[in-house]
Amino acid sequence: MSSKTKIQEEVLLDEEVLKQNEIVLYNDDVNTFDHVIDTLINACDHVPEQAEQCAIIVHYKGKCTVKSGDYDDLKPRCSMLLEAGLSAEII
Repeated sequence: MSSKTKIQEEVLLDEEVLKQNEIVLYNDDVNTFDHVIDTLINACDHVPEQAEQCAIIVHYKGKCTVKSGDYDDLKPRCSMLLEAGLSAEII
C-alpha cells in the first residue's frame, strides 16, 4: 500500500468519525419571534443575538440548523423545542 492510499483511507475514516447530527428548525405560522428566540436560548444555549438570527433565517428561508453535535446531546434539546410547540427534527 502506498503512503498516498494510506493517507486517503485515514481522511475518509476521520470524516466518518466527525460527522455530526443537526437540529433543523422549521418555520410555522403559529409561534411568535419572541417565543422562538426564548425557546432557542433555553433549549439550545443560544445567546440572544444567535437565537434572533436563527429565528429570522427560519422565517425567510423556511428552515435553519440551530444546533449541531452528538445525537445524545441533541435529542433532549430537540424534545424541548417540540414540547414548546416548535417544528424541529434531528438529521
